[in-house]
Amino acid sequence: MVCIVAALSLLGSLLYPARAQMSNAPPTARVVTQVRAYRQANEHLIIRELADLLAIPNIASDTANIQRNAAKLVEMLGRRGIRAQLLEIPGRGPVVYGQLNPPGATRTVIFYAHYDGQPVNQSEWVDTKPFEPALRTGAIETGGKLIPFPQPPTPFLDDWRLYARSASDDKAPIVALLAALDALRTEKIPLGVNLKLLLDGEEEAGSPNLERTLLAHRELLGGDLLIAADGPVDQSGQPLVYFGNRGILGVEITLYGPARQLHSGHYGNWAPNPAMRLAELLATMKDTSGRVLIEGFYDDLAPLGEAERRTIAGLPHNDAELARKFGFAEPEGGGKRLAELINLPSLNVRGLRSADVGAQARTIVPDRAVASLDLRLVKNELPDRQFKRLLAHIRKQGYHITENEPTTEERVKYPRIARVVKDAWNYPAARTPMDLPVSRAVVKVVADATGANVVQVPTLGGSVPMYMFENLRLPVIGVPIVNYDNNQHAANENLRLGNLWRGIEVFAALLTDLEW
Repeated sequence: MVCIVAALSLLGSLLYPARAQMSNAPPTARVVTQVRAYRQANEHLIIRELADLLAIPNIASDTANIQRNAAKLVEMLGRRGIRAQLLEIPGRGPVVYGQLNPPGATRTVIFYAHYDGQPVNQSEWVDTKPFEPALRTGAIETGGKLIPFPQPPTPFLDDWRLYARSASDDKAPIVALLAALDALRTEKIPLGVNLKLLLDGEEEAGSPNLERTLLAHRELLGGDLLIAADGPVDQSGQPLVYFGNRGILGVEITLYGPARQLHSGHYGNWAPNPAMRLAELLATMKDTSGRVLIEGFYDDLAPLGEAERRTIAGLPHNDAELARKFGFAEPEGGGKRLAELINLPSLNVRGLRSADVGAQARTIVPDRAVASLDLRLVKNELPDRQFKRLLAHIRKQGYHITENEPTTEERVKYPRIARVVKDAWNYPAARTPMDLPVSRAVVKVVADATGANVVQVPTLGGSVPMYMFENLRLPVIGVPIVNYDNNQHAANENLRLGNLWRGIEVFAALLTDLEW
């Protein structure tokens, strides 16, 4: 291990100026100016590197391609003088680890991102394919047109969009960080911190092996701060810093009707219809304002501190604008703002299935109906405890619960049967105090780098496995860079290029001017 660290330090000293030069270092604004000049001269190379990475399919369950992604990332890190290694997970996507030790740096920042992506349904993508990156003049929803990638010296415009799976979630931040390192090296701007990278290959599958992998390599993970690069900027377009994230619990509920599908004319209104019963069951879980009705659902949540409450009260009031943009008249929440609701647990129906619709619809009584749920958790809530509350609620509605397909004997014994299965991946929420010196330092650097007011939120709406790093006693702070309207997790995922450019500048500033 000593030899590895020595080799990393030597590589850093060869490629990056010594920390001693920081006494006369330019302020953040000058760093940003120099990094921007580098980017403008090299943006075709940056986009090409990102497009090449996006062209490798990266669904977490596709082990062969995930390993291709990992090998590509090792090669990309190596070109920057970063000694990279794979923290192997048998049969799954490895964690890509990298380390850079510039001389004189006394603080260590760990950068976390993930290189896997959500599953895709190619038929839902408009005129493009998920793993064939394409360029548009703007978002599809605003009439953006497909255009060829320009040749130098034609610049890329800020509002152009790069379309591909993981263009925003989460390969863009990885390339932005590497471009920031390229710019700093070229402009001879010294790094102010030691840098470690943790690139997760299973995040979209719940990072089921990450904690075990981290604990097995605990000696590599010493540091002073972890920066999570997942998630989008604020819906106002302003830069965002988040200090926590919601946990997640996935559940699948299957209700059963007859043992096989039956003709609805002959048996409708007599054979139990599982689709109708599923609708009725789901309706018992939330009221018309969206509040979850499961007993005890809100009992465990940790209250927000004064700093968090003040921050939420001061967040941009843009709910009405967002509702118009997303095309609905009235939100849930009983009058609470989105910023407030994100700090509460939630229950979402993420998918329903029973027989067929449209041209494939048949006049039958379905044999089963399936609902897939995701429950978002906030600080102090445990997945197992919320799952038990959900089971108790389903039983209260008169259902016999099983973990397996019901037997013939069970079918004729119990009038209502529910198969309830918890996802293998689930984890609790995490939250770093907003008033720590390091928290204030990160916000200051992002503000100085962007020249904008930074939106600070106690909790990100999405889920990132930050709790694992809390267990390693690391403060975790999120600094996302991608556009909020990026269609992440859905078809036509995209990246606004202006966000990528600003992200490069933000990451460069964090690598040079972050002090606490």
